[in-house]
Amino acid sequence: MEDLKLRFQRLSAFGKIIAVNAIVFVLGILLSAILKWNVLQYFSLPGDGMDALLQPWSIITYSFLHSGIWHLLFNMLLLFYLSEVLLNLLPVKKVLNIYFLGVILGGLFYILAQTLLFSGSSTLVGASAGVGALLMFTAAFLPDSQIRFFTFNIKWKYIGITMIVLDLIRISSGINVGGYISHFGGYALGYLYATQFQKGNDIGEGFERLMDLFMSLFSRKSKLKTVHRRSNKSKGFAGTSKKEFDKFNKQKQIDLILDKISKSGYDSLSDEEKKFLFEAGKD
Repeated sequence: MEDLKLRFQRLSAFGKIIAVNAIVFVLGILLSAILKWNVLQYFSLPGDGMDALLQPWSIITYSFLHSGIWHLLFNMLLLFYLSEVLLNLLPVKKVLNIYFLGVILGGLFYILAQTLLFSGSSTLVGASAGVGALLMFTAAFLPDSQIRFFTFNIKWKYIGITMIVLDLIRISSGINVGGYISHFGGYALGYLYATQFQKGNDIGEGFERLMDLFMSLFSRKSKLKTVHRRSNKSKGFAGTSKKEFDKFNKQKQIDLILDKISKSGYDSLSDEEKKFLFEAGKD
């Protein structure tokens, strides 16, 4: 048990999100089988606005629930690849902002669609809106970056376009319309975030401060002072190998370029900086 706990703690932020999604999926199956009662219904997002107000946590928690194994696997696989691309370019908090703001806007799109277009009770589950936000951010911010798909490479912008077309076709079929409309909430957030970030505007700053304030309520403040001593055996600031040192320098250069974008916009970058950012996105 301690080994599993240690493994979980060592995961990245999105590794933990993927793990929690998998655990919740299995837990939901077990609870339904043992209790004969869908306990997780209280964490899915109601389509009715008044019902959603009575369980406000569901605007986030619905993204940790999935309707089936393929629903879960597809979302988590895409989440893994997208987070790997973006975490090479952006601080983890920025990528989390995009993901959870996509989840929230997708949920709001769903409630609005269910309220205006349909009647009857329904609920929303799945991380698709958050994944869609990351996908559209990547497609807009790094349109020519590529992912290896079996034996060939495909650009993220084409994956983004394909997903939008598929969702439009699904909406026209009249099946699960509210669910697919929620995807467009994520797409809209990701595209808006990317285009504004290129202009030097971070639309997620307010949300990030709110999350920092929320998390501070659960953090323990230590009264102990930590003293750091430099070891004589240290072989460098970035690590002990040339590979680690090169990785450190590359990340510093990426950080400087992103800082320049946040202050002056994407168009302020030189051709060399744009090329470097593009190449970094393909690694």
